[in-house]
Amino acid sequence: MKSMYLAFLAAILIAVIAHFGLDYAGFSSRDVTSGPAVRLD
Repeated sequence: MKSMYLAFLAAILIAVIAHFGLDYAGFSSRDVTSGPAVRLD
C-alpha cells in the first residue's frame, strides 16, 4: 500500500513540475495553440 501512495505522489510531482517547466519554457497550450490572429481575453 505504501508503494502505491509513493507512486501517486511521484506522478503528481512529475505533473506539477512538467506544468511549470513547460510554461516557463514557452510551451504552454496558450502559447502553442494561439497565433497572431487569435485574440485571448
